[in-house]
Amino acid sequence: MDITIQPGKLRGRIAAVPSKSQAHRLMICAALADKPTTLICPDTNRDIAATAACLNALDARVTRMESGYRIEPIRHIPNFALLRCGESGSTLRFMLPIVGALGVDTVFEMEGRLPQRPLSPLWEEMERMGCALSRPTETTIHCQGKLHSGIYSINGSVSSQFITGLLFALSLLPGKCRLDITGKIESQPYIAMTHQAMALFGAPDYRSPGTVAVEGDWSNGAFFLAANALGSELEITNLDSASAQGDRAVVEYLRRLESHCVIDAAQTPDLVPILAVAAGAKHGAVFENAGRLRLKETDRLATTTALINHLGGCARVEGDTLIVEGTGYTSGTVDATGDHRIAMAAGIAATVCTGPVTIIHAEEVQKSYPRFWEEYRRLGGNYEQHLR
Repeated sequence: MDITIQPGKLRGRIAAVPSKSQAHRLMICAALADKPTTLICPDTNRDIAATAACLNALDARVTRMESGYRIEPIRHIPNFALLRCGESGSTLRFMLPIVGALGVDTVFEMEGRLPQRPLSPLWEEMERMGCALSRPTETTIHCQGKLHSGIYSINGSVSSQFITGLLFALSLLPGKCRLDITGKIESQPYIAMTHQAMALFGAPDYRSPGTVAVEGDWSNGAFFLAANALGSELEITNLDSASAQGDRAVVEYLRRLESHCVIDAAQTPDLVPILAVAAGAKHGAVFENAGRLRLKETDRLATTTALINHLGGCARVEGDTLIVEGTGYTSGTVDATGDHRIAMAAGIAATVCTGPVTIIHAEEVQKSYPRFWEEYRRLGGNYEQHLR
C-alpha cells in the first residue's frame, strides 16, 4: 500500500514492541531446552515468524498464543529440513550454523534482498569445519554434512550475526570448542545479547526457565523517541535503560543532535535512518563508519540519502560517511523500496514537513512492526491509504 501523510505532531502513550533481536535468540534457546518454555511476546512480525517456522521444521513445536509463544523443544532431529527464512537475515545466519552442528541436511529458502546479503566468511568457516554448502538456485542454499569440534575463527567486521550463529552451534558440539574473533567487531551489543540469552538458559545445558519475557525494542522505540525530539509529545514505555541492546544509545545520540555532531555508526547501524532524519530537521550531523548500511535490507546509505533529499532536505554520501545538512523538510514522495526502517523514518519525517508526504510501499513495516501505521494514527497521525 501507499499512504499520504499530512504534517502534524504525535501525542499520547505507547509501549515499545518486543525486541525482534532478543525474540530470535530466546526462541532458539527455548527450542534447544530440556522442557517447554512460555515466551511472553505479545507482538510479532515477519522476521520472528520466520524463525518460529524454521524451528518447527526442525521438529520443535512453536505455537502462537495471545501473550506470545509456547515453545516445545526439539526432540527428534530430522534427517532433512526445508527452512523458509523469508527476508530475515537473523534467521538465516543463526540457523545455518545450528543445522550444521545438528547435522541436518537442510535447504534454506530466501526472499527479497536476502539472497544478495553476504554470508562470507561464515560460509568458508563452516566448510572448513565439516559442512558442504551450495547454491542450487539464486534463492536457495543447501547445507550438508556436520560441523566438528575444534577451534573456529571468524572475522567480526562483516556481521555480528555470524558470531551469534557460531556461538549457538559450538554450544551444541561435543568436546572442546573455541571461537576466535578477528578484525574489528561490529555491533558488539548484539553479541552481548546472545551471551545473555544463552546464560538465561544455562547453555550448553539449555535448561528452560519456564517463562521468559521479551523486553521492549530500542530499535523500533527509536522512531518514537526521535518524534519527541522533533516536537511530538509521546510517553514511551517498556524500554529498559539497562538493556544489553546497543540501540538504547539512541537517547544519547538524540541529545547530541541538539547541536551539529559526528556519530560513529559502527555499533548501531540500524539507528542511522531515523537519526539522519532527525539531524536533517535540526542542525545536521556526520555519520561515520556507515559502510555496513549497504548490506541491509536495502543499501541504506543510498535509501536514507534519497529519503532526506526527496523530502526537501540535503544529504550526501562520501565513501562510508553520510553527511546530513540541517535544512529542514518540505514535502515529497519516498519509496520504502523493501525496507521497513526507511518506511518508518519517513513517517517520522512527515511530522516536521511543511506539506504532505507520500510513502510508497508503506506496508514494509510488516517486517519488524506490523502495527506501526495503526499506532501512528492512534497517536494523531493523519494519513490516507492508497491500495495498489
